[in-house]
This record gives sequence, structure tokens and C-alpha cells, in this order.
Amino acid sequence: MLTSPHPSDLSARLRLWRSRRRVSQLELALRAGTTQRHVSFIESGHSVPGRELVIRLAESLQVPLRERNALLLSGGYAPAYDETPYDGPGLGAIRTALTGILEGHPPYPAVVVDRRGDLVLANGAFHAMTTGVSERLVTPPVNIPRLLLDPAGLAPRIVNFGPWAWHVIDALTREAAQNPTPESDGLIEELIALVPPRPEPPGHLGFAVPLCLRSEHGDLRLITTLTRFGTAVDVTVAELRMEAFPPADEQTAEALRVMDSTSPA
Repeated sequence: MLTSPHPSDLSARLRLWRSRRRVSQLELALRAGTTQRHVSFIESGHSVPGRELVIRLAESLQVPLRERNALLLSGGYAPAYDETPYDGPGLGAIRTALTGILEGHPPYPAVVVDRRGDLVLANGAFHAMTTGVSERLVTPPVNIPRLLLDPAGLAPRIVNFGPWAWHVIDALTREAAQNPTPESDGLIEELIALVPPRPEPPGHLGFAVPLCLRSEHGDLRLITTLTRFGTAVDVTVAELRMEAFPPADEQTAEALRVMDSTSPA
């Protein structure tokens, strides 16, 4: 939090986010309902935008809510978006909704994570899928990318570990470029050290491949779906995302049904 706001702080932050989004001053001005000249003056520190314009500019650049608050603070304005503790009474309805969604996913594994990838909620199917991993990886805070790629986690069970590990790392890298966090670079470096060199055979088309996971019920082929809150106005809620692992084929679907029926209630 900045204790001595100055127009140059806001200017630098705005330029940084515009650069990240690869948006021209003219395009930003059109989106935010102002002029290119005004945007130029703001970015050069010659003009101080009002609070509402800061919010419009941030919204036009799809700046995350946490960083929108930082933009406002850098301009000397109060934050516009609350950050309610997840376990607090203010998010009771959200917790109930998320729990209901996860309970509707079995026999398919599903989790809810925060902006760091740390586990917030998981259903029984996910716990069944991760049975037997090291206790240190399931002791809070549980980081899902680390749980997946650590050799004491699910890594030894992943048949296509190399390609799928780089699929995870590339997704984290893209997320960090768009929505950086203090922890993201460190986590990415940690995970890169755990995986084999990037395999790029001729004709390589990327690593958007199913997760192939060994289990006592046969190999599982799982795809990944991501869900975010699209209209959240609370920082905590906006940073939550649900990751589900539905089956890529009927054999996997049947194996998941068997795992769900035999797992402890």
C-alpha cells in the first residue's frame, strides 16, 4: 500500500497495465469513454484523473480487482473493492454455493483454488485421486500445481508427465504475465526444477493434452475445465477459480465411478 500517493505512481502503473494488455492509448481511450490526449496526459503525469475515470480505465484494461485498488491508492483515492475474508460471515452465501457446486461434480474430481493456486475447497473425488501423496503436500496451505508436479505428489503416477507438466507451467506463466502475484515467479521456478526438459518434437502443437494418470482401477484420461466468477466485485471472490477434471473417455468415467463408490464417505 502506498502511503504517499503521487501522480507519477498512477501514471507508471497505468502504462504498465496498458503495455501488458497490448492496448494503444487510442483504443484505451475509446473503451474508457475519454480521449487519447487525456490518456497521454495521464500517463505522462501532466493530468490527474478523477476516481471514476481511474475505475473506467482499469476496467477497460481488465485489471484484476486487487490491482484496481492499488491503482486507486496510487492516485490518492480509497479502494473501490472490498476484500472479505473467505471464512468470514460476509461470504457465507459464496461458500455455500461453491460447496454445492463441488458436491455436484462427483465422481469427477474438482477443487476451488485462490490466486496462488492454494486449495480452498475440494470434493471427495479429488481426495480419492490424491490418496497416498506425501503428507507435507496435503498440509495446509496445499498448493495444487505443487501437489500435481512434485515427485512426492502425483508426478510418479502421471503417464505423460513431461508434456503435461509443461502444460501446467505454461498456463501458470501466462497467468503470471496477465495477473502477476509476488509468489508466481517463485512457484514457476520451483516447478521448472522438478520437471524434465521441455520436449518439443517436430510438428509440436503445444501441451493442451489430457492428464493421463495411473490408478488401481486403470489409467485415467482427464481433461481440465476452469471456471471463474465473471461478475465478482469482491477481491477474494474474484480471485477464486474452480478446476474440474472430467473424464476424456468412457473407460475413465467408469473408473471414476468405481473409485467414488469404494472411497470412504
